[in-house]
Amino acid sequence: MTDAGKISEGSPYDVVVIGAGPVGENVADRARAAGLTTAVVESELVGGECSYWACMPSKALLRPVVARADARRVPGLSAAVQGPLDVGAVLAKRDEETSHWKDDGQVAWLESVGADVHRGTGRLTGPREVTVTAPDGTEHRLTARHAVAVCTGTRAVVPTLPGIAEARPWTSREATSAKKAPGRLVIVGGGVVGVEMATAWQALGSEVTLLIRGGGLLPKMEPFAGELVADALREAGATIRTGVSVTALHRPAPDGPVTVELDDGDRVEADEILFATGRAPRTDELGLETIGLEPGSWLTVDDSCLVEGTDWLYAVGDVNHRALLTHQGKYQARIAGAAIAARAGQGSVDTAPWGAHAATADHAAVPQVVFTDPEAASVGLTLAEAERAGHRVRAVDYDLASVAGSGLYADGYRGRARMIVDLDREILLGVTFVGPGIGELLHSATVAVAGEVPVDRLWHAVPAYPTISEVWLRLLETFRG
Repeated sequence: MTDAGKISEGSPYDVVVIGAGPVGENVADRARAAGLTTAVVESELVGGECSYWACMPSKALLRPVVARADARRVPGLSAAVQGPLDVGAVLAKRDEETSHWKDDGQVAWLESVGADVHRGTGRLTGPREVTVTAPDGTEHRLTARHAVAVCTGTRAVVPTLPGIAEARPWTSREATSAKKAPGRLVIVGGGVVGVEMATAWQALGSEVTLLIRGGGLLPKMEPFAGELVADALREAGATIRTGVSVTALHRPAPDGPVTVELDDGDRVEADEILFATGRAPRTDELGLETIGLEPGSWLTVDDSCLVEGTDWLYAVGDVNHRALLTHQGKYQARIAGAAIAARAGQGSVDTAPWGAHAATADHAAVPQVVFTDPEAASVGLTLAEAERAGHRVRAVDYDLASVAGSGLYADGYRGRARMIVDLDREILLGVTFVGPGIGELLHSATVAVAGEVPVDRLWHAVPAYPTISEVWLRLLETFRG
């Protein structure tokens, strides 16, 4: 509060963005490109989760792991890369990629596009009104002529368990920013964070145990993706236990080991435990109750990312629960920014499927790469999802090891490809690749799915020989029979 005990009034803006991660940055950029005055409010580091605790640090940890694994499969090179990774050098590169957890560069970029950065916690205090509490406790109010965009993302969910507070478990933040490899690491959860951190820390010297409530890894992808990744993790030395749940934790000494109790009566001891068990929206302290919405809830939006029941509030990125991926949030930000500008100028808004102001890809063509060894990548629907949606489909599979480019890429190559063909329209509804080096294949699949390219036209997209991309030809041949 100010000395007078009142909230000071800031200048009105056309658009106020709460959250300066990649999503908020992109909303601000699009709004400013349209000539709208824009304020951005950030309570932590400008650049958000992705830059400092997720995408960038995790991939910096994983890149040398995957590069070494690939090199070990190449005759003439494998003998030279049999030693351990230089853990110090890997962590130093990770620190470099996070700018040592300083956001000067990202603040400068936002300012370069003309957005005003307000440090502090932003809270809705009425329609088109955001009150910012600065680090020194002073408060000032921002008003928005046209739109407020909530881009606050998500936080890791840690379950309520006996002993959880004393155990001080890792979340994804601690897992990507740790200063050393724990001797023994238990990871609870078999989704993307779980398998990527298992891959990284096992290779960096930790003894990793994965505890999975369900039957396998990567449950949102095709089943064979999780199976191939699990096989590789076991070969690397990790232990994977499925069908088990944690019931309690014990850590009597702050710097001592943690004992993990399981529902089957067994116990596992570790030096650290990571819970990778889901995300929740950062809307608890957002002031949603002041506009008739439920604090802590996901924000339901239309395809332009406008919150249902409003004509001024947008929820962009993870907070709307449509597709919890950085690149998809940035895509939504470009859509939402364009929609805000169109509505501000009283222009036409095209929210038809694949229109300029519709995030249609959130429903039909969400791409994702899991940076494990082997990599797993997918876009669109799995076979099970397509069948549940009522499509008449056929899954077409091909062994990636049978492609000439795969044999050149690595000895003993193991991988698999699948495309889901809509038999009524003869377009692709989904594609999944699993194997070394397949992450860069995914965009071709994304273009095919998002573009609804007919199978007959795909025959004319000739893959270069000898590349792994030749799997496209083999999949089409298999479909034709």
